[in-house]
Order: sequence, then C-alpha cells, then structure tokens
Amino acid sequence: MASITISLPDAAKDWIDEQVRSGGYASAAEYVNELVTQERVRQGEELSLEEVRHLIKASKASGIGTRSMDELFAEAERLVEAKKARRA
Repeated sequence: MASITISLPDAAKDWIDEQVRSGGYASAAEYVNELVTQERVRQGEELSLEEVRHLIKASKASGIGTRSMDELFAEAERLVEAKKARRA
C-alpha cells in the first residue's frame, strides 16, 4: 500500500479525528480512503474487484442503517440529477 503525507487545516484534521473517535472508521487513513473512493464513484470511475470487496466488507461491518428505503431512493435520485446537471 502506498503512503502519502498531506497538510490540512486544523478544522479538517479535527473533523477527521472526530469521525475516527465516533467509531465510524478505524483510522484517519481509512476515512480519507473512503472519501477518495466515494469521489471516484461519484465521477463514474469503475472500481477494481478488490475495492468492491472492501466496500462490501465495510458496509456489512457498519450494520443496519437508519434511513428508510424512500430516503435512500430519494438520495439516489438526487445524486443522478446532480450528475446529469454537471454533464449539461
């Protein structure tokens, strides 16, 4: 696995640290990797089989969500519309 060093504003580092402390992520690296993966998917980039397996494992570990199916579909529709608007 590759390594990278980045500088962030204090507020950004504090936010990442809070995400880790809250138990959502095992480390800051895991959180940043999740953000990068989400952005790649948002931009339509295809993920490798290994990355898809990682996403499935992480989703199983996160447990059952609190949003209803209606909320999930509404979010999906919003994302599709936003992507269409960017392409126009």
